[in-house]
Amino acid sequence: MSVDTRTRLAVFPLAGAVLFPRMHLPLHIFEPRYRAMVQHALSTDQRIGMVQPRAADSLPPLFNMGCVGKIVHVEALDDGRYNIVLEGQSRFRLTRELEVTTAFRQVEAELVEDVTDPNLGLLERSSIEREARRFAERQGYVVDWDAVSRLDDEALVNGIAQVAPFDPAAKQALLEADNLASRADLIVQLMQFFGRHDGDSGVTLQ
Repeated sequence: MSVDTRTRLAVFPLAGAVLFPRMHLPLHIFEPRYRAMVQHALSTDQRIGMVQPRAADSLPPLFNMGCVGKIVHVEALDDGRYNIVLEGQSRFRLTRELEVTTAFRQVEAELVEDVTDPNLGLLERSSIEREARRFAERQGYVVDWDAVSRLDDEALVNGIAQVAPFDPAAKQALLEADNLASRADLIVQLMQFFGRHDGDSGVTLQ
């Protein structure tokens, strides 16, 4: 019997922010429409779809792939704002945007099951750790490398993909990578590419 992977999601379009399954993403929610989105999620299934917009318009088209996040921590502030933490559950492909009366956007999406090996080979692991050290040194970041070395392969790769200062197109390419090994290889290429620039030259990956 086939499993219906279609679902309805309230979505939070946010450029430069990607979420991966089993990873966590802290967010500060202040716009009224997204406060309403959080209230809606808390009163239903606690889920929000994180997806990047393709442009900076008021109602921009969305990229076709995002990630479902479940609210696992919430702090309601006195002025109506929220601090929340999302835990990634599953990537999704957007099938269509729904016509809704809510202030926030909603979509119909198909959940994507990741069934690939969550482990890297020794050379792949060594390569990404080595390039991460070089990249951090060039950017002037202070990193607890002992803690990094204790991360499993999935947490290492997806953690870098979430926090590295790549442009939205590069972030989207990482989210859409078919498996962990492909994502790790792309991260190495991106760190080499972006590491050659000081961040002020406007260089982007298109």
